[in-house]
Amino acid sequence: MTRIDPARDCPLCSRLVAFREDWRAKEPDWFNAPVPTFGPRSARLIIVGLAPGLRGANRTGRPFTGDGAGNLLYPTLLETGFARGQFEARPDDGLELIDCRITNAVRCVPPENKPVGAEVKACNPFLSAEFAAMPNLRYVLALGGISHNAVLDAMKVKRSQAKFGHAARHELESGVILIDSYHCSRLNTNTGRLTPNMFRAVFETIREGLKSS
Repeated sequence: MTRIDPARDCPLCSRLVAFREDWRAKEPDWFNAPVPTFGPRSARLIIVGLAPGLRGANRTGRPFTGDGAGNLLYPTLLETGFARGQFEARPDDGLELIDCRITNAVRCVPPENKPVGAEVKACNPFLSAEFAAMPNLRYVLALGGISHNAVLDAMKVKRSQAKFGHAARHELESGVILIDSYHCSRLNTNTGRLTPNMFRAVFETIREGLKSS
């Protein structure tokens, strides 16, 4: 059975291993390892991002912590009741997720924040194991097209059956509902492709769905 979180020295992707070792030498105080999932396994919602940011989760060890994407994600979770506490962009800030869990399609930081297809595929068994370990899973929120496809692969769903689109809703054969959103990266927010209101609306839709489930 595949473990849920990769080992600290996961050897599966040679390019990512080399990049990780390089940054361990440069910044020995950083996390510099596959980033574990954050949040309670009993949650009904899991958010799937792309990969750890170099100076974000790769540095801090918590998904979306320390980079621009987290500066939108976590306040939105607080506003919509999926988190409590205070987000201070560090893993010891005491923030707690409520009925929500956060992971990435690729657990190790890739060069230029761009994993290649083989790396996404190599990490997919961990995502599949993650879903299987969540007994109450009802919603999956995929941030971006690569994450969307990774979710489909992990759930053994043909990609042709569910096309990515912002705020798109896909009810999968398993009964899990896949919701899509543009990634909350600075590239998308700075260009206006994704606004805070657009992002919040996605979570409000999920919140309403959970009320009736």
